[in-house]
Order: sequence, then structure tokens, then C-alpha cells
Amino acid sequence: MPEGDTIWRTAETLRDGLEGKQVRVARPDRLKRLAGCTVTEVKPVGKHLVIRFDNGLAIHSHMRMNGAWHVYKRGERWRRPAWQVRALLETDDVVAVCFAAPVVDLIRDEVPKVGHLGPDILSDGWAVADVIERARSLGPTPIGELLLDQRVTAGIGNVYRCEALWMRRINPWKSAAEISDQELAALFEAARQAMRANLDGGPRRRFPGYGRGAVHGRGGRPCPRCGARIQVRAQGEQARLAYWCPACQP
Repeated sequence: MPEGDTIWRTAETLRDGLEGKQVRVARPDRLKRLAGCTVTEVKPVGKHLVIRFDNGLAIHSHMRMNGAWHVYKRGERWRRPAWQVRALLETDDVVAVCFAAPVVDLIRDEVPKVGHLGPDILSDGWAVADVIERARSLGPTPIGELLLDQRVTAGIGNVYRCEALWMRRINPWKSAAEISDQELAALFEAARQAMRANLDGGPRRRFPGYGRGAVHGRGGRPCPRCGARIQVRAQGEQARLAYWCPACQP
């Protein structure tokens, strides 16, 4: 699933291609009201993306597991098949295409879609004290589940959840109630720093000191820190796979 860093890079690409430009063609039919309108803002909100227009409407999208926005020069060959198209915006010089996203809504008010989210972990105004307060309000939740709760802070996904816990040597099933405010702050800061480091990177995430990641997706392989075999088990109602080192994160 695209996480906050991917959505921020996508927003930047869309901003460069669309912002301030008039849309000539908008498809499918439910988006035709946007033809002739000008894009005024492209905004990432955690894992959500909002594209605003000068007529007061906006496109809200969520990529889930397989969705993606691409920007092409007019006439350039698409990298994904046309049957996956969920939205298309064409200007004089570019075509922005949303492929395979299960959520593409035409909205006026974004609050019902993103108002429940905590502060975007990549935003300049992000404050860890606010995030800790939100986290504490949820009670004694396993820390691995808390990191994925978008009401606490928006944008962290499974990759950064697993890697941040490994960095701070915290077991995913440890209760947040057993973690001090200082350590909780350091954990969220670790996730934020790792995500921000990839904002200007390529399509593959890199983590300083250990390449593409220490634990995520490496079940059964040796921990790069201690050599113990990395464990993997589903966690939470959505059964997201948690990867951790049983020696480093007892």
C-alpha cells in the first residue's frame, strides 16, 4: 500500500503537472463538471490525496493497495492498461491518470473524508506533543496497532511501522501504556525521519545504514543488527503482517 511518503511524491508530481492549469477533458462522466476548471491545489493528507478546482469542487482519492496517479506528456505511452483508469484529467500539455484506485470521489467538503485523521506526519506543522496526546486518548493499545491508527497521525503504513519499531527496539505487541512519553515521541520521530528521507528518492525506499529495510518483508532472514531470525505474524483487526526481531525487540 502506498504510504505517506509515496503520496507526498505523487502530490508533488501532480502539482508540477496540473496546478494553475485549466483542465480540457475530465473523465469518467462523474468528473465532467471539472472540464474547463483550473486546478488550484494538490494536497496530500496522510494516505489520501485531494485535488482542488476553482469551481469549489475537488477530487478525493485513496490508493489502497494498488492505486497510483501518473502524469504523462500528451501522446506519451501509458505504463498501465487503460482498463484500470479510474480518473483522467487532460490539460494542454499533460494527462494525469489515476489507475486502479478503489476510492475516487468528487467532493466539495473534504472534512467528511479526511477530517477524522490526525496530523499528517510529513507536514511542516507536525507536532509530536499533539500526536502523543492523541495516542494516549486511545488507551492501552498494542504499539504496533497504534502506529497504524490514522487518527493518531496520518501517513504511517506497515513498512514504516515495522522499521521504526525495529529502530527503537520495541516489540509490536507491547502496550503503549508501558512506553514512556519520551520513548513514544522518539518512536514517532523515527518514523517521520525515515519517511522524510524518502521524499526526494526514487520509487524504492531506502533506509540509511540498512538499504531497503531491516525487517519488513524479511521474515525468516537474519536481523542485520544481531543475526536472529526475523519473525512475522498478523496483528490487529486488519491482520497486517508485523515483522520484528525477537532478540532486538523482545
